[in-house]
Amino acid sequence: MKHKIYYLILLVFTAQSTVLAQEKKWTLQECVAYALEHNISVRQSELDLKVTEITKKDALGNFLPSANISASHSWNTGLTQNPITGINQQLTTSNTSANASVQVDLYKGLQNQLQFQRAKMAILANKYQLQQMKEDVALNVANAYLQILFNKENLKVQQQQLQEDQRQRERTQQLLDGGSVPRGDLLDVEATVAADKQRVIESENQLLISRLTLAQLLQLEDFQNFDIVDEGYDMGESEIMLQTPSTIYQKAKDTQTSIKLAEANLDVAEKDVKIATRAYQPTLGGFYNLNMRATSLISDPFLDQFWDYKGHTYGFQLNIPIFNGLTVRNNVARAKVALERSELAYDQQALDLERNVYTAYTDAQGALKAYEAAVSAADAREQALEYANERYEVGLINVFDFNQAQTLSVNSQSEVLRTKYDYIFKIKILEYYFGIPIIQKQ
Repeated sequence: MKHKIYYLILLVFTAQSTVLAQEKKWTLQECVAYALEHNISVRQSELDLKVTEITKKDALGNFLPSANISASHSWNTGLTQNPITGINQQLTTSNTSANASVQVDLYKGLQNQLQFQRAKMAILANKYQLQQMKEDVALNVANAYLQILFNKENLKVQQQQLQEDQRQRERTQQLLDGGSVPRGDLLDVEATVAADKQRVIESENQLLISRLTLAQLLQLEDFQNFDIVDEGYDMGESEIMLQTPSTIYQKAKDTQTSIKLAEANLDVAEKDVKIATRAYQPTLGGFYNLNMRATSLISDPFLDQFWDYKGHTYGFQLNIPIFNGLTVRNNVARAKVALERSELAYDQQALDLERNVYTAYTDAQGALKAYEAAVSAADAREQALEYANERYEVGLINVFDFNQAQTLSVNSQSEVLRTKYDYIFKIKILEYYFGIPIIQKQ
């Protein structure tokens, strides 16, 4: 009996959890935050940043001395020199040796310092790379989010039109039964209702696909139950449109992550040239070795032999590069070519940014005009539909002409929705270039 009660409680709890999961509706803020945490591209960029942080630790380790300990034990059988008498004899001996060494760079052409500086620059560049990836993901999420809102509103329009045409069919059936209209009018209305149902199905499919697209950006598997909050966006005049394209571009040069990333990569390339050039200079290092050994031919205790037969080696090592198969020279040449590439990439990024800003501004202006034209057209189509309805009621036009007026009115409403969300997204892109975050922090 207890097991049944526990099972019932678990079943009820699971059912409640499922209902809550289905009722969960995501805001744009939540979608962007979740995507930045779970998106694969963002996570890969975070791993790249971790690699550069490890590289910085490598560069820091170059300043530290290296210390190593080694030991070996061997057996010799056959003609072997007796270390005591110096005579070759047929012997079987065992030998143990140990070595401890320490090395330190005293001067390496300042390469260690430059490598450490480069590592810090690389971390900064990867941070910009990560930020750029997050901004791209946020834009994609915002676009997908707005696409869902458009598809939702468009589906409502199609459903409302279907209900209206179904009422029209019922009224036409009554008129047909009363002998007021021919049977052909009813057939036309039924064909219109069938077309409406098809458009509703198409709108439902588009909504499902848009939800799937956003769910994939968020790395969600249960996209069937995924839904968003029906957030409203007004079409008030955006302050960003009061700015000139040149003003937006100048602001973008100071705030855009893509420019900062290109500049950081340029700094890294310049440091690479300095590092490669320093390889022409000589290097000076210090070393110390401690050698200890013991053999079975000597009857002294093992540890005493290690202490008595130890040796010390220490000194300095100077390396002067003279000729190394043009390795240093070629490395310098490659670093300079990479620097030129970075310079060109920086210049190209600035040109791309300028073109993108002016294009975004022009697109936003065009989207606003398209929306205003769509609203005017929808108003005109609405008036035309009212006029067609009045004429249809008195028999001046047939049901086919009336249905055409209805279809044109519905299409104009869909066009208003499309241009509305197209304008909203283009405004967000323009605000992004102006340094306004896609999601405002609360």
